[in-house]
Amino acid sequence: MNVGARLKLARTSRRMSQRELARKSGVTNGLISQIEQNQSSPSVSSLKRILDAIPMSMSEFFADDFPTTRQIFYTVAELRELNPFKVFPESGVSDGISLRQVGNSALHTIQMLHERYEPGSGTGETLYTHQGEEVGIVVEGQIELTVGDETRVLSAGDAYLFDSRVPHGFRNPGDEDCVIISACTPPSF
Repeated sequence: MNVGARLKLARTSRRMSQRELARKSGVTNGLISQIEQNQSSPSVSSLKRILDAIPMSMSEFFADDFPTTRQIFYTVAELRELNPFKVFPESGVSDGISLRQVGNSALHTIQMLHERYEPGSGTGETLYTHQGEEVGIVVEGQIELTVGDETRVLSAGDAYLFDSRVPHGFRNPGDEDCVIISACTPPSF
């Protein structure tokens, strides 16, 4: 495994300079450079600090499916299915949600999803928060979106845009599937 090449790809995919990554992680610029050139092997604690500054988890960094080049186009089969129970672990998420992600969000500054909510499904009673902004367009069906103390039912063609630090949640109140195309920056899961 080429740790240096992976680190460089993770850093450049986020449009970060070596200097910026060093500053955010609390290590020297020289260490980042040496790791990327495979002249030095980072300790586990140093690598964790560096990855936290990207941000990226150790498991994402060492994953077998970590891309070694940037992919531009994706077929339907290449969209990554995310586990809603891991995405919304404490909200009481229900079955019937499909979250398919374009590419590896750990390598980009934006995360794009194809979301499908079966009738009655939702992200749970507990509203959740994360860093960034979220935007989406309802393609089919209806979704009830709560952001802070505001709730609205959106139908096909309607859209939303909000600060993701405000508690929010989704629920399909209709009798047909709801499909949403959404994006979040920075990636949140």
